[in-house]
Amino acid sequence: MYLRHLQVGHFRSWESADLALTPGPTVLVGRNGQGKTNLVEAVGYLATLGSHRVSADAPLVRHGASQAVVRAALRRDDRELLVEVEINPGRANRVRVNRAPLPRPRELLGLVRTVLFAPEDLALVRGDPAERRRFLDDLLVSRTPRLAGVRSDYDRVLKQRNALLKTAKLARGNALATLDVWDGHLTELGGQLLAARLQLVADLAPYVAESYAGVAGPGADRAALGYSSSVPLAGDGAPVDPARVLPGAEELAAALRERVAERRKDEVDRGVTLVGPHRDDLVLHLGPAPAKGYASHGESWSFALAVKLACFALLRADGDDPILVLDDVFAELDSGRRAALAEVARSAEQTLITAAVAEDVPAVLLGTRVQIADGQARILPGEPTEESAATGEAGVDGG
Repeated sequence: MYLRHLQVGHFRSWESADLALTPGPTVLVGRNGQGKTNLVEAVGYLATLGSHRVSADAPLVRHGASQAVVRAALRRDDRELLVEVEINPGRANRVRVNRAPLPRPRELLGLVRTVLFAPEDLALVRGDPAERRRFLDDLLVSRTPRLAGVRSDYDRVLKQRNALLKTAKLARGNALATLDVWDGHLTELGGQLLAARLQLVADLAPYVAESYAGVAGPGADRAALGYSSSVPLAGDGAPVDPARVLPGAEELAAALRERVAERRKDEVDRGVTLVGPHRDDLVLHLGPAPAKGYASHGESWSFALAVKLACFALLRADGDDPILVLDDVFAELDSGRRAALAEVARSAEQTLITAAVAEDVPAVLLGTRVQIADGQARILPGEPTEESAATGEAGVDGG
């Protein structure tokens, strides 16, 4: 899988940009503030319908514009697809594939697959549980797009149930009867989400251990993953046991129902849902201790990098190379970590890299370079792109 062409309109700092892309590594070079990260952020939006930098859509739209557009030509095997997203803050976004509108934007999920590594990924190790839950669920949806509906429905039910809990203490009778109905929805959807997360953690854990060993080098502590849940059956945070038979969705839903019943009084008193996947955490272990709070700065970088390399390996094992996006990370890495990352990046079908200076990027990845400056994206002389070879042009400018 790779992007052959990327266009954006009124996205972040870009009034417009139009860039031809090729398989292999492409490095976007430019001083900070020139918009290079904005372009790879647009690629990520096609994959997740969200940004790795902000939680809302409004900051993605250029100041003074009412909407932003991201459009890309995607090659998968011998097919080419044109995908387009209109970002409309405060209104429904619109998605088209081959110019045909999709009924729901989330139907785009899974069509474009990316693995992004950025400085913000240190939050996977050092940040709050919400960061790691989001990471798990985004990866889940990338592997199994139908789970986007489960995730969305669970969030909707949780919101409704929390609203009801805020009034239940005063209303009592009728509110509590209605709460039973929402409990059923919450536990059914929660069981499905829990089962999918547990399987994902089990699938990802060996790749994380292998990637961390490669990044950190001989003598490093072993990296492992665990899952900590408000439902004891789902996990207590201990490292994954490969011999453990994972509980299924129905079994987890039953355990979730039992736990919800146990915490009913506390939930009514506090006016919030205390049990469910939204309270859980992915636990990163380094040797005998959790990485959060114990890992050094270098170890935290190594773990964050290992997790993303593991994601790439897992998606590749599923049968389709994702697009690897490396946003301004090489300047943060020492020579060993650079080499480990470069080895994977050069093997990917397509890698998009941003850097303030080209010298930060290992030489093996300097195939195609794009200069980002003064509101333009210009392919620098060097290896011809797929389109420039056919047209005789050096590249396509952006405004």
